[in-house]
Amino acid sequence: MRVLRPILALALAFGAASTSARAAEPIESRPVTFARGTSAATITGTLKGGQTVDYILRGLAGQSMSVAMKSSHAANHFNVLPPGSNDVAIFVGSTGGERWSGRLPKDGEYKIRVYLMRSAARRDEAARYTLTVGIDGGAAAAPLGKPRPGDAKVAGTPYHATGTVPCAIGAAGGDARCAFGVIRGTPGNAEVHVTPPGGTRRVLRFRGPSVSAGGAEKVTGRKSGDEWLVDVNDREHYRIPEAVISGG
Repeated sequence: MRVLRPILALALAFGAASTSARAAEPIESRPVTFARGTSAATITGTLKGGQTVDYILRGLAGQSMSVAMKSSHAANHFNVLPPGSNDVAIFVGSTGGERWSGRLPKDGEYKIRVYLMRSAARRDEAARYTLTVGIDGGAAAAPLGKPRPGDAKVAGTPYHATGTVPCAIGAAGGDARCAFGVIRGTPGNAEVHVTPPGGTRRVLRFRGPSVSAGGAEKVTGRKSGDEWLVDVNDREHYRIPEAVISGG
């Protein structure tokens, strides 16, 4: 799966080092719960020295999970571990940064492991952190409604149309092309699945005048002529023609 291949390579390289730094103390497990009617949660906590906390939540294959972290300490990070794993991660925060999102490869319990790097743990330093965790496809996702009659699916896919759209990763104004597939509902309602070259598939949800991309993501979107200009986390930039959302 494209989203996992480069990340698993990093995990194998760095996972053992980050795990050994935390081996001195048992790992505390805490469940992640979403308030009724929502599919995201904000969690605050503290760590000191070799403490480690696993935040555990259940996901389903094909859902999109997103995690964002803010911390008072630069050596405070999180990893994401798939079901059944106690060490190999699908995301390593010490090399990947403060945000992650990806499609879940299988059903089961995922762990968001929060820790201090070895040097800070040895000095018994402390950190205060905030995690924002979301899973697309939860209770907060409004239904698309029925697509217009005659809007047929592309053979062998769940999509009503596929192709490419202009996009840029990191700096606005680039000329890359992102592959897309769109699942349409009633007019103005659609899910557009976009995949940058060599990147992670992003799910953009259009609901009338608004667009979203998961509980932990910062999204801005506006209409310019017959296109939507969508920015995610100030570093992903997409131009989605209205015809993709509503059909030609």
